[in-house]
Amino acid sequence: MKTAADFWAFSKAGRELGELHVGYEKVPEHPAKVEGPAKPTAAHYRVEKMRFGKGKDRSVVHYNDHFTVRDIPLAAYEYVVNGKSAIEWVMERQSVTTDKASGIVKDANAWATETVGDARYPLSLLLRVITVSLETMKIVKSLPRLLSD
Repeated sequence: MKTAADFWAFSKAGRELGELHVGYEKVPEHPAKVEGPAKPTAAHYRVEKMRFGKGKDRSVVHYNDHFTVRDIPLAAYEYVVNGKSAIEWVMERQSVTTDKASGIVKDANAWATETVGDARYPLSLLLRVITVSLETMKIVKSLPRLLSD
């Protein structure tokens, strides 16, 4: 650290990041454009596998046959966890998959309805992770440089 002010900037950023990441389920959903039924039922929220828009357009996520999320800021993909963006991590894990060796089915919809009690949870999680990603990068980019030019 160059100065005490640098130290305190990192300290404050660490606290903000901790609160943001631990409390990710309480952050506001990103106000992306969500196209879907006017009065959706729990069945409308069932997700099998989320996909990007045509030509791998990352500003669009097709949640399922009923919902499409548009206007996702590309900057949200800058927050990377274990080699992939947090958004892609959510897209991959909020799905239905079957383990080839065991035949065990992992169904995010079951978790949403049985554990969380909200069939909309996977969509809400996607929108909240967009917010977390954008806020994370805003905090990280505001930090002072540690190395001199």
